[in-house]
Amino acid sequence: MPRRHRSVLSTLAAVLAAALTATVASMAPVQAAAPSYVALGDSYSSGVGTRSYIDDGSTCQRSTYAYPSLVAAAKGYRLNFRACSGATTADVTSTQLSALSSTTGYVTISVGGNDAGFADVITECALPAWASDCAGAVSAAQSFIRTALPGRLSTLYASIRSRAPKAKVVVVGYPKIFMGEDCNAATWFSPADETILNDTATLLDSVTASAAAARGFSFVNPISRFTGHAVCDATEWINGFSSPISESYHPNRSGQSSGYTPLVSTPLTGAALTVTAATRQKAAATAPALAEQQRAYADQDSTIQPEVVRAPDRAQLRRIAKRKGIDFGKWAARRG
Repeated sequence: MPRRHRSVLSTLAAVLAAALTATVASMAPVQAAAPSYVALGDSYSSGVGTRSYIDDGSTCQRSTYAYPSLVAAAKGYRLNFRACSGATTADVTSTQLSALSSTTGYVTISVGGNDAGFADVITECALPAWASDCAGAVSAAQSFIRTALPGRLSTLYASIRSRAPKAKVVVVGYPKIFMGEDCNAATWFSPADETILNDTATLLDSVTASAAAARGFSFVNPISRFTGHAVCDATEWINGFSSPISESYHPNRSGQSSGYTPLVSTPLTGAALTVTAATRQKAAATAPALAEQQRAYADQDSTIQPEVVRAPDRAQLRRIAKRKGIDFGKWAARRG
């Protein structure tokens, strides 16, 4: 065969091979990108209480033991973990909503407790009755929840829907913290204090649920699931007064994995997830990538001040006792 013919045939074969490769490639299944999941909110979503946090250069205390990380690991979602300790509705608006877009598939959010002064109220009620006004602090918080919070939530939820019009949005509530007794030597919650504090959680959930329903969002109420797992129960899912103090009165690892994760995953994904050792390992493995991702938001996160319960000041208590004619030493000895 003449060299010219062999050259033409060789070129034709190369063209056909390239065309065949392109055809096969076009027939191969296209792997869809992982669904986008943005976790918004405060410390109950960031994972405060689990005692292990990603190194993202913030004070947000984001944990791979928190339900957003566990859900994302189990379902293969692409998580943008914006929830941050101390966040209020205003903080979510100014620092977290920028993570949402028209391609966001899933959103979760817990917020409202810090707006109502959660840490300050707990701090006040942890003091002995003769040194505090627990009832007054709770009454002020409940008044705020009834009158001011609904408008704040409505505005925030409208912004979420505007920025993420196609997303499945799940609003997450708060559990009752107490079971009626105080087993911690460093605090002085009375049964009456614990009752009105638990009533405040119920009120907060009710107001939040109404605001979520008005926007067409799902609401998760954790009160029933956490019953029997409050502070001082035999199996606690919520930390009591802790060291470091920032861990206090927040869900621990069991509270996140056995309490929140099955509840949140049901409306979010369509099925209740059971957290396994493999899920935890997969979530833990994402820590470096999550930390790197969240460092891009460092300037925004720095504007949020963590809300931390403060320890009772014994020196201050002694001064108050002296003013009120109470023998602090005898009182403390009676308490044991």
